[in-house]
Amino acid sequence: MKLSPKLELAGVSLRDMTEADIPAVEALERRLFPVDAWPLQMFFDELAQPETRRYVVAEAAGEIVAYAGLMCIEPIADVQTIAVVPEFEGRGIGSAVLAELIDEARRRRAADVLLEVRADNPRAQQLYVRFGFEQIHIRPRYYRDGTDALIMRLTLNEQHPSEGAPA
Repeated sequence: MKLSPKLELAGVSLRDMTEADIPAVEALERRLFPVDAWPLQMFFDELAQPETRRYVVAEAAGEIVAYAGLMCIEPIADVQTIAVVPEFEGRGIGSAVLAELIDEARRRRAADVLLEVRADNPRAQQLYVRFGFEQIHIRPRYYRDGTDALIMRLTLNEQHPSEGAPA
């Protein structure tokens, strides 16, 4: 998988998630999303569906520092999850994993990529906008704590000049 030279020099690598990664990913999930964390079994269930799913992890010094997943059932791809540990935010890792998911959606011939993002997460919203996502809907009180979800869409038959740009 392609990473920016900056990330490669920083010792960050991107690879497919394996079942062996799930305990570490689930621990990060509980840390990063304490209210809405996926249960452990959900990660195993997602990886068991490679015909419609793709999950990746980013590692630094042998530790997982980001993970992301995509579901694609033509013609729609949906970002299932994307997370970067706070200590590694702002280094382009979120951009790298998002770019990989978008590339995967294209390989699977999706017409659009959809995602939900918390209305109170402007940093993530800005990342998605840089990649060409547009808000198309709001799901009121979508998250367990009552926060709204913004539904965003990227149409893949259009090229966006900022795709792949470091965050």
